Amino acid sequence: MTSNVNYKGSLRTVCEHIKSASVLETDAPIDNNGNGERFSPTDLVATALASCMITVMGIKANESGIAFDTINAEVQKIMATNPRRISEIQVVISVQETWTDKEKTIMENTAKYCPVAKSLHPDLIQNIKFIYA
Repeated sequence: MTSNVNYKGSLRTVCEHIKSASVLETDAPIDNNGNGERFSPTDLVATALASCMITVMGIKANESGIAFDTINAEVQKIMATNPRRISEIQVVISVQETWTDKEKTIMENTAKYCPVAKSLHPDLIQNIKFIYA
């Protein structure tokens, strides 16, 4: 089992990762009857995309000897209606490393083919940008 999710009332859940016992809470967003005081489930999906991209980039960097210390991502989730769903995830990955053009290509391709990216529905727009210092 990966996790255990318990409803705590007021549109909030507590999620526990079984192996590590780490915990996170979710809350429904303000635009969907919630308080917006925590990540919403759809926020987690969007954030998981960026986290997965950075994680697999780190793995590739370790395997390839590519510098990988100062990387961050800003995430924007865009919702649609009828049905309510995530229609687009925008991720801007800022890289402070000095990579060659070849390293940039390797790392960008690695990010775009991360497991979360490949698991999302093809209709969901993944707008991914890389910014280099």
